[in-house]
Amino acid sequence: MQLADIDYNLPDHFIAQVPMEPRDAARMLVYVSGVVQHKKVSDITDFLQAGDVLVVNETRVLPSRLSLTRSTGGRVEVLLLEPLQDDDSEWEALIRPGRKMRDGELLATSSGEEFAEVLGRSSAGDTFRIRLCVGATSGERRAAIEAVGALPLPPYITTTLEDLERYQTVYAHEAKSSAAPTAGLHFTSELLEKIEKMGVKIAKVELVVGLDTFKPVDEENPLNHVIHSEWYNVPQETMQLVTNAKRVVAVGTTSVRALESVAVAGELTGRTRLFITPGYSWKYVDLMMTNFHMPRTTLLLMVQAFIGEKWRDLYAEAQQENYRFLSFGDAMLLARFNNPTTESDL
Repeated sequence: MQLADIDYNLPDHFIAQVPMEPRDAARMLVYVSGVVQHKKVSDITDFLQAGDVLVVNETRVLPSRLSLTRSTGGRVEVLLLEPLQDDDSEWEALIRPGRKMRDGELLATSSGEEFAEVLGRSSAGDTFRIRLCVGATSGERRAAIEAVGALPLPPYITTTLEDLERYQTVYAHEAKSSAAPTAGLHFTSELLEKIEKMGVKIAKVELVVGLDTFKPVDEENPLNHVIHSEWYNVPQETMQLVTNAKRVVAVGTTSVRALESVAVAGELTGRTRLFITPGYSWKYVDLMMTNFHMPRTTLLLMVQAFIGEKWRDLYAEAQQENYRFLSFGDAMLLARFNNPTTESDL
C-alpha cells in the first residue's frame, strides 16, 4: 500500500464545528447490498432486526487537557492519555511544547500550585511519563484533574462548545478517554429505547481512546505504521450476546476494535495493538456505524478493510451531498463487504 491509498481532500468547510440537535437528526449515509441511501441516524431502526446486537463503547471523556506553567514561566499544554498506575499517580501524557522539557521539572497550575512532575520521555519519545503532585488517593487525584482540566476537543474544532455533555455519549460511564467515541454521540436515550423494543440487544464494551486518535499515519507504506496500544474490556455478558447474535452492529471503530481484539488476543480484557488493515479476517462485526474520518488515519484503513476501495466513492458522494465530517459530523452505516448474511438481510 501507499499513503495515497488512504488520503483524500478535506476542505475545512466540511468539518463540523458544532453537533447536530437533536443528536439523532444527523444525516447517515447507508451502504448495504451495494446500494447507497441517504437517511438520518433516527432511521437506523429501518436497518435493524430482532436478534441483532448493537455494541457501544461506554467510555467517558476525561477533562484531560491541562494548561500548566513550567518552572521557567513558560506555558505548556499537557494532555493526559492514560494512567500508568492503579492509583492514578502516574500518567502517560502529551506535552506541547515539549522539546526542551527536562526530567524532574515541575509543572504548576495558574495559581502556582505544583501539579505534576515530569519523570521522563517514553521509549518512543513522543509522549512523557508524569507524576501528579496532588491528592493522596485515586479519587482525590481525579477530582484535581476535573477541577483543573478541560475537555480535549480535537484541534480542528475551533467553535466553543456550550454544552460539554454534547462531547459525551448518553451512555458514557467512567471517565478514562482522551477523546469521545464519536459515532456514539448520535444516539439519544429515546432512540436506544426504541431499538431495544424492536428486540435488538444493546451491549457495552470499553475501549479507552488514546494516542492514535491524534497520531496520523506518516509512513509511506501505511502498513508500517506503529499503532499505539489501548486498554479494552468486553464483559462476559456482552461476549455471550455477540456470540449468539443474528448480526453484530458495532457503533464506532473503537467498539469494532474491542470486539475484534477479543477474537485475536483470546482475552476479554487487556491491552490491544490490533491494527486492522485491508485483508483482515473479520470475526464478529457484520455492520459498522461510524463517522467520516480524517485523511491518512488508521481509521480509514479499518473502513477499507471493511468495505474495500468503495470507501473513496462514498466519501466523494458525501462531499457532493454536503455531509458534515469528523467528530461532530454525520454518520455512515456500512455492511461488511462480501458478507452474505448482512447483504441478504438488508
